[in-house]
Amino acid sequence: MSSEQIRVLIVEDHKLTRIGLKAILKQVSDIDVVGEAVNGQEAVDMVRETQPDVVLMDVGMPVMDGIEAVKIIHEQFKKVNTIMLTSHDNENDIVASLTSGACGYCLKDVDPERLFTAIRSVNEGDIWIDSSIAGKLMGYYALLESGAEPKDTDQSQAQGEGQSGGDNGGHAASHEHHHYEGGDLPPLPDPLSPRELEVLNLIVEGNSNQQIADKLIISLATAKTHVRNILNKLAVDDRTQAAVQAMRRGLV
Repeated sequence: MSSEQIRVLIVEDHKLTRIGLKAILKQVSDIDVVGEAVNGQEAVDMVRETQPDVVLMDVGMPVMDGIEAVKIIHEQFKKVNTIMLTSHDNENDIVASLTSGACGYCLKDVDPERLFTAIRSVNEGDIWIDSSIAGKLMGYYALLESGAEPKDTDQSQAQGEGQSGGDNGGHAASHEHHHYEGGDLPPLPDPLSPRELEVLNLIVEGNSNQQIADKLIISLATAKTHVRNILNKLAVDDRTQAAVQAMRRGLV
């Protein structure tokens, strides 16, 4: 393990949750909490000030929510990776977060060891999506492909109309129409090979390049080549976008 610490910024509007996160992250020597923010706008300012490697971002917050904040951070600070750490598990928030640039999505009941692994994986340029979240995403895109309306859209909109402040339940629905309305994509000019589809499935599951190499019994260099070819064929810039594309196209 590298002796260099991973610089982490915590963005969470509940003080007790921030205190608990800091206590958990102090258990490991390779993670250093360099700052805290209580809303999305403060998060953008703190990223500029502290230059973290990874941001742990809540979704529902006052002033500016986490989805809008991660979009700004992704656009302005290319080397900073974000993990959504939230109690929101509806499909609209998940997809809006990933399409805005988040590299990971974890629920707040995640086991501490899995949170450490998520931080390390995202810091290495990989994606991390909880298995329960991946299942929701696949169901979401299956509904889109069938022409049906995702089942929790109305619920999210109702939450947004009935609540304010930290629980920004309806905000992600507006993102949905900007980023992935319709679900129809043109066919790939260069289809993925069977081996590339295997690798793509492992990417969606949140495996690192080394884990892909180990599971497929191939070299790390070969795994990296497959990942690069997949990104090129899907015409995307990173693994998060590749995972979203894979689910939209029904490749996984």
